[in-house]
Amino acid sequence: MEKLEILEGSIELPKGFLASGIFAGIKKRKKDVALIYSEKEANASAVFTTNKVKAAPVILDMERIKKGVAQAIVVNSGNANACTGEKGLEDAINMAKKVSQLLKIDEKNVLVCSTGVIGVPLPMEKVLKGIEVAAETLSTEGGYQAAEAIMTTDTFLKGVTAKLVIEGKTVTMTGFAKGSGMIHPNMATMLSFILTDASITKTALDKAFKETVEKTYNMISVDGDMSTNDTAIILANGEAQNKTIEEGTHEFDIFYRALEHVNKTLAKLIVKDGEGATKFMEVNIVNAKSEKDARLAAKSIVNSNLVKTAIFGEDANWGRILAAVGYSGADFDVNRVDIYLKSLKGEIKVCENGGYIFFDEALAKEILKEKEITVTVDMKAGEYSGTAWGCDLSYDYVKINGSYRT
Repeated sequence: MEKLEILEGSIELPKGFLASGIFAGIKKRKKDVALIYSEKEANASAVFTTNKVKAAPVILDMERIKKGVAQAIVVNSGNANACTGEKGLEDAINMAKKVSQLLKIDEKNVLVCSTGVIGVPLPMEKVLKGIEVAAETLSTEGGYQAAEAIMTTDTFLKGVTAKLVIEGKTVTMTGFAKGSGMIHPNMATMLSFILTDASITKTALDKAFKETVEKTYNMISVDGDMSTNDTAIILANGEAQNKTIEEGTHEFDIFYRALEHVNKTLAKLIVKDGEGATKFMEVNIVNAKSEKDARLAAKSIVNSNLVKTAIFGEDANWGRILAAVGYSGADFDVNRVDIYLKSLKGEIKVCENGGYIFFDEALAKEILKEKEITVTVDMKAGEYSGTAWGCDLSYDYVKINGSYRT
């Protein structure tokens, strides 16, 4: 019998994986170089930013991931290596070369990620020395250090481990991510790395990863800005020695559900750590005409600055929610829409059939005082639903981003 265990906050590296995280001096004090290594070549899939302005490591990885295999990922934080021209691409390649030399693996099996300030050349002497230290300190316990080293304005480490038993074999799937600001649907200013010892075909891995990314990372928003460096990567090295998972099987469904849960957990943690955020917002669209309509509406609401500021101000301004649905591109009849607000303090309907309804403003205020708020929009147009996650927009967001480089 198959079972799934989710350990939020845990970063237990699967069989055959080593990792490390060290301080190289790119940032002033905190860890800033991470290295992830699979002792054997792993099947790989990745999703990248849709921004036309792509950082050098993204350009490099987009080419390398085409063959569907990788063995190591090197990451630096504190510098995005974006908008750095040919020199930036050369630096990304040299980071990969350094890893390949130290670990004695094919250079094209090394993926590179960077995050931090845009438009500043990498301090390559520090980076390359840092990679040497990272390679020397690789260990089976290094997941937490790697997760710490990829952080920028994050206020807490984001990790999760899933354990699934398939046909008597224990499969481990571990993910860790960074992201706090510049978060917008269609990826975020985020890096996410999923490692698993599952044996799964390249095509099945690619399908599961890209579909679950669409349902998770692509349904979050902090501030409406899309990064140049967004990258999510999964490596599967087969060390669990389970029967190889293929599409269309029961085992694939189990793997898919676990992966979706891991990605959803990390996506929600990113939003909860939104720069300056005081509240977490889940938006559920129900009874929409299509799944596309539901997702469009949900995304539009979590990305609306007017909705975000109303949530911060604990103001049940349902008109802003309805307006965001209106410009979302979703197909719906405004005269049928109901809107509800919910938290631990209760639930209240604030809009009925697209218009005014009397509601208890005092109760609405109490509901919105909570740290986690759920907005439900009933389209009354079909049977499809969609969920997105976001946060409020506070005074502190401006403080953090007004002096980011200093």
